[in-house]
Amino acid sequence: MAIEQPIIGAKSPLRDSMMWLAGFGVAALVMAILLSSTDNPAAAFSNFTTRFLGLFIEAVPFLLLGVFVSGLLEVYVTREDIVRWLPRNPILATGAGALMGFVFPVCECGVVPVTRRLFSKGLAMSVGVAFLLAAPVMNPIVMVSTYIAFSTAPSGTEIIIFRFVITALIALAVGLLFALAARPHQTLRPMSLNALGQADTTLSQRPRTVREGFYRSMRVSVNDFFEMGRFLVIGAMLAAGMQTFISQSALQALGEGPLLSVLVMQALAFLLSVCSTVDAFLALSFTTFSTGSILAFLTFGPMADIKSMLMYLAVFKPRVVAYMILLPFLMTLLIGLWINLFAAF
Repeated sequence: MAIEQPIIGAKSPLRDSMMWLAGFGVAALVMAILLSSTDNPAAAFSNFTTRFLGLFIEAVPFLLLGVFVSGLLEVYVTREDIVRWLPRNPILATGAGALMGFVFPVCECGVVPVTRRLFSKGLAMSVGVAFLLAAPVMNPIVMVSTYIAFSTAPSGTEIIIFRFVITALIALAVGLLFALAARPHQTLRPMSLNALGQADTTLSQRPRTVREGFYRSMRVSVNDFFEMGRFLVIGAMLAAGMQTFISQSALQALGEGPLLSVLVMQALAFLLSVCSTVDAFLALSFTTFSTGSILAFLTFGPMADIKSMLMYLAVFKPRVVAYMILLPFLMTLLIGLWINLFAAF
């Protein structure tokens, strides 16, 4: 079966708001300290704001797409629909989850609200995790962009094929690990078990008119946007800060050797937090790096970067987020190292 009964939880809005305000205060203090330590604080701050706005503006359209899909799912899709659509075999259901990006073509920002909504509908843990990790790559938009970027590059065909194969295998493996070792009430935040935070009986019935359905889906989408948007803002701020105060050229200078090159490209993927729809064009510029390290960049980045890590916290408990970063990191590291050492391309 691909359905698990969710458990409804609750949280204090005041306490949650206070924690967010404290987080912004700490971030502002750290930023002030870092800026004061530079030779030209004004230039550093300008660089930071430019990077932050670039990341935020790049991500917001995909977040809007994700919350819009989330609203439609809440209003029009029932748990019975999910039971009917997914295979009963857990392995096949998890494999279907890894391919759901072709149904919901969203990047790493848009996939989070969609996954949370599906969890609130009772989607099995393994299927949701596989979808969350795979969808930013396993969708037609990213397939086209990757093909355009690498179609004429050396080893381009292998990179195109291996990017999708590696992503699907890692998403399937991590999803099955979660199926064996995790339960929803131990893994998900209360607001993910019931994404509205309460039993809203009006949303349990299909809308009678198109206008009613649109209104209800927009209400859910707006709630999701403000809930997820906070994590996106913090994530974009962290990514912009990392890009401003950590020298990318220094990291690239370290990228020699079969192992170190993979680690450097994984670090760049995590720090740069580039959207999966355009990251192939950035990866193409790293011509001096090995094929295994480029593939690590193209597979690890969409699964785990600073923006997505913060947004995962809207769905999963912090310890689970650590596993969702660590497992793809180790798997892409080993695969990238193997390709550098043994693959003949």
